[in-house]
Amino acid sequence: MRYAAIDIGSNAVRLMIADVIEQDQTGKIGYKKTTLIRVPLRLGDNAFLDQYISDRKAEELLKTMQAFRNLMDVYHVTDYLACGTSSLREAKNGAAIVKNIKKEANINIEIVAGSKEASIIYANHIAESLDKNKTYLYIDVGGGSTELTVFAKDEIVASRSFDLGTIRMLDNKDREEVWEELKEWIKEHIKTLKPITGIGTGGNINKLFRLSKEKEAIMSYTTLKNMYQFLNSYSLKDRIKVLQLNQDRADVIIPASEIYLTVMKWAGIKEMHVPQVGMVDGLINLLIEKHHRVS
Repeated sequence: MRYAAIDIGSNAVRLMIADVIEQDQTGKIGYKKTTLIRVPLRLGDNAFLDQYISDRKAEELLKTMQAFRNLMDVYHVTDYLACGTSSLREAKNGAAIVKNIKKEANINIEIVAGSKEASIIYANHIAESLDKNKTYLYIDVGGGSTELTVFAKDEIVASRSFDLGTIRMLDNKDREEVWEELKEWIKEHIKTLKPITGIGTGGNINKLFRLSKEKEAIMSYTTLKNMYQFLNSYSLKDRIKVLQLNQDRADVIIPASEIYLTVMKWAGIKEMHVPQVGMVDGLINLLIEKHHRVS
């Protein structure tokens, strides 16, 4: 079986195609990535500033979806899931764009609420492979929103999506009251659950982890802070030219670092697991749960 996942984010649009595999003798179902494509459309600049996605961006998104449709056909994909997040949620013409993509590219896109976005990320079941006696805080930072999920004793204790993301911060659309809501939510939901271990997902934390050259999939608060200070010591131009970051990563990685560091500080998190998965991985896992018996 071969599945595909499409994540229409506020910074980039991703397509992942994966083959289903049985990982071991227990029959546990897993997957192997065969293709991962990332297109930096940055829909959030339109959506958060104007609450409207421009005709040019809408056309670029359509062409991207048509290309993804062709790739899924060529790869003989069995089933797929496609989701739009903050930018399509907030754009007044988001629903119309989704309808046109269905007509012109034959791709069904679901505009998901923030709560469902968090549940898709959680579908990666990362905490199941960790210490079940510990309490974990999933932190997923995107272009338009940040999803937090508290996980303790094999159960979700609380989950919430906040309108706080890297593109919003770059566009000065992050509101002080949202930061306060984030702080109070963390304080309320972890006060009896400390100590907390972090689990960081999203493209920026994955990149920060690779840049840190840590050998284990864990970043301490100190390491992350040092990485942030190192990157912030360079101008945007030099982060692209000297550090060779992609242009669409070189700017967002700074506010992403600030969000992760702030959440870790408020939650008292000293270290964070970085499993290097994201929304597309969660969608693939949902497809596996849909088509296979998952124990």
